[in-house]
Amino acid sequence: MSYTVAGVDVHKKLLVVVAADVSQPEWTFECRRFGTGAGELHDLALWLCDRGTAEVVMESTAQYWKPVWLELEPHMRLHLAQAQSNRAPHGRKSDFGDAKRLLRRFVAGELCLSFVPDAEQRGWRTVTRARLQLVCERVQLQNQMESLLEEGRIKLSSVISDLLGASGRRILRELAKGQTNPQQLAELGDERLRCGRAVLADALTGSMSAIHRKLLAQHLDRVELIDRQIEELSRMSAQQMQLHQQAILRLIELPGIGAEAAHQIIAEIGPTAGAFPSGRRLASWIWRVSRV
Repeated sequence: MSYTVAGVDVHKKLLVVVAADVSQPEWTFECRRFGTGAGELHDLALWLCDRGTAEVVMESTAQYWKPVWLELEPHMRLHLAQAQSNRAPHGRKSDFGDAKRLLRRFVAGELCLSFVPDAEQRGWRTVTRARLQLVCERVQLQNQMESLLEEGRIKLSSVISDLLGASGRRILRELAKGQTNPQQLAELGDERLRCGRAVLADALTGSMSAIHRKLLAQHLDRVELIDRQIEELSRMSAQQMQLHQQAILRLIELPGIGAEAAHQIIAEIGPTAGAFPSGRRLASWIWRVSRV
């Protein structure tokens, strides 16, 4: 009984495809090139279906594999190989040679395959990863603001624990507007601040230039925008995973894991971690992903 498998070498504008009936002792490769536009992807799907292709393996080349995956996903079983595991000997490359080697190594079980979840879980990942990116951008902005303050001899972050807390933001806004009186700035701090008014006023004694004030105002505006976007994505993530509240609650019971972290974990491994046959395999996957 025939069993056709295809290998796809993915480029930005070109797909190099080979297909072979791997049930035969001697393989005969059918080779084709396709573009990456919508029409060409449709032609690729038809070409593979006409040959009764059961499985397709492709390389994880940047983000260019994703349109190919989405086009073929309804029709056949797909596999995503890490490009490093299909490197040519001594760095030699050839289009059809790479695709044939990809197919041979896949059938032989020599490729390192990536975990690609179903469409619903990929949607979760898109949201939680976008949120994480915004959190990282917020940290970078805070670091840039601290640098501006240090250049202006303002030591605010040395005396308050949260530079972007309510007190910190009120003070930073007034600094950005041109307020230079340290006593008046210190009055904007909450009475519960541990440092006290005198220490706070001393930390606010400096000289911010007009350039520093302008950049500080821009950074504060961007932080406020990012905070709104983070909150929006958090709500979206919670709505997406409403049917998996039990799994979220179980994760939150672990020390150090809050709701956002639980959402991110479930988006990465799924609500049941069903793709991983054992805890050891899951731990191994997490270790490999963390090193990428």
